[in-house]
Amino acid sequence: MEDDQAEIKERNHSSTASIESNESTNSGRFSDRPTEVKYEGDEFLMMPPEEKLKHFSCRAQTNEDNQKFDACIRDLVRCVALTQLVCGEKQLKLAQAHARLAKAYFQFKGWGLQALEHLAVAKELLLFRSSVSAYSEDEKLEVLACRLSVHLTKGGASLLTDNLEEAVSSFQEADKVLMELYQHGVMNLEEKIKAQLDITSGLCRVYARQNRPEEALSQCEKSLDLLKNCNKHERMCAVYKDMATIEQDRDHLDKAIDYLSKAHTIAVSHSPEGLEGAQISHSLAMILSAAPDQHHSETARHYFERSLRAYRNSVGPLDPAFLAAQDDFCRYLLINGQQEKCVEIQRASLESKISTFGDLSSEVAETLQLIGSVEMTEGRVNQAHRTMTKCLDIHNMLYGPQHKKSKAVQKAVNMLSRAPEVVKRQQQRRRQTKLDTFPVIPPSGENDNSTFDA
Repeated sequence: MEDDQAEIKERNHSSTASIESNESTNSGRFSDRPTEVKYEGDEFLMMPPEEKLKHFSCRAQTNEDNQKFDACIRDLVRCVALTQLVCGEKQLKLAQAHARLAKAYFQFKGWGLQALEHLAVAKELLLFRSSVSAYSEDEKLEVLACRLSVHLTKGGASLLTDNLEEAVSSFQEADKVLMELYQHGVMNLEEKIKAQLDITSGLCRVYARQNRPEEALSQCEKSLDLLKNCNKHERMCAVYKDMATIEQDRDHLDKAIDYLSKAHTIAVSHSPEGLEGAQISHSLAMILSAAPDQHHSETARHYFERSLRAYRNSVGPLDPAFLAAQDDFCRYLLINGQQEKCVEIQRASLESKISTFGDLSSEVAETLQLIGSVEMTEGRVNQAHRTMTKCLDIHNMLYGPQHKKSKAVQKAVNMLSRAPEVVKRQQQRRRQTKLDTFPVIPPSGENDNSTFDA
C-alpha cells in the first residue's frame, strides 16, 4: 500500500469530507459560495472586518481551485483570526473556520500535527456551545456538517501521525454523522458516496497498518460496491491495488496478481499508454518476477517491457519513474542470466541518469556498481577496476569513506587493484606520466646541431 503521506500529497485536490462549513457546502440549505470581488489598496484597508472575512474566505476557495495551496492556507489563517474578531461568542462559526484550516493543512501539506491542533479547538468549541445553549434547526445541521469534516480530517491526520486507534474511532464517528446528515436530506447521494469512500479507504489503510488484513479487505469490498454503483470504474484501480498489496504482504501472490490484473484491465481501457497503466504494469512485473513459479518469468518480462513503453510515452525517458522501472528490469535480466543485455541497458541509461539526477548522485553510482559487478563476473578486470573506481569516487563524495556503501565498493576496488593486469596497466601509466613530466634529453655529443664542434 502506498505511503500515506505521499498519497495525501498526490491527492491534494480530492476532498476529505463531502461537505464543508456554510461557506462551501452546495446543498442549498446553507448559503452559496460568495463571488470574489477585487478591491483597491485603500478601499481594502477601510473595509470592515465582516467584508474582509468574506473576501479572504472567497479568495481561499479560488486559490484552492487554482491549486495555489500555500496561498489558500495563508488566507484560511486570516479567516480564523477575522472570524474570532467578527463572530465573538458564536462558537459554531469559529469551529468551522478551524475545521476548514485543519483540513487544508492535512489535505494540501500533509501536516498532521498542525491539523490536529486546529481540530481540537474546533471540537472544544462545538462541545462548549452545546453545553450552554440549544441550536436552531439550521445550526444543528451546520454542526453536523462541521463534525463530519472534523472526524474525517482527524481520522486521516491520526493515521498520518501513527495514532491508529484514534484514526479508527474518528472514521467510525464520521460514518455515524454521515448517516444522520443524509437522513436529514442535507446532502445528496453523490456527496454521501464520496464521504463513504473517504471513510472506507481510510479504515482500509488503518487496518492494514494494524495487521488486520481481513478487515482491510472488507473495507476495500465496500469501496468497490460504492464505486460500481456510481459508475466510477477508474477509481476502482486504486482499490484493487490496495487489495493486491494486502494479499502480497500475506504472500498470497496469486490473489495479488489477480487484483492487479483487474486494475490493469481498467487502467488500459481508459488510457492504453497512460501513466497509471505503466505503474500497474510495473507492479505486476515485480510480483511476477518474484513468484516461485517458473512459468511467470516470461509474463514478467512482458509486463516490464509494457510498463517501460507506457512510461516512455506518458512521462518520457528522463523521468525518474521510467528510469526506476528500467533498473528493475535490468535486475530481472541479471537474475535470469542475461548479463550482456543488462549491462547494455545500464550503459545506455548513464547519460539519462546524469541528466536527471546529476553526476554525483546515488542513481549514477548504483548504475556504475551494477555494471562493474557484471564486468567482474565476466573477467573484464581492467574495465571493472575503472568502473568501480568511478563508483567509489561518487560514494566517497556522497557518504564519506566510512559509510558501509563506500567500504563495500572500496573492498572491490582493492581486490581488483591486486590483479596482475591492473598492476601492469598502472605501472605503464606511471612510466608514461614520468616521460610526459621529464622528457629524455639526448647527450650533447649526439646533438648534430651542437655549437661546440671541433
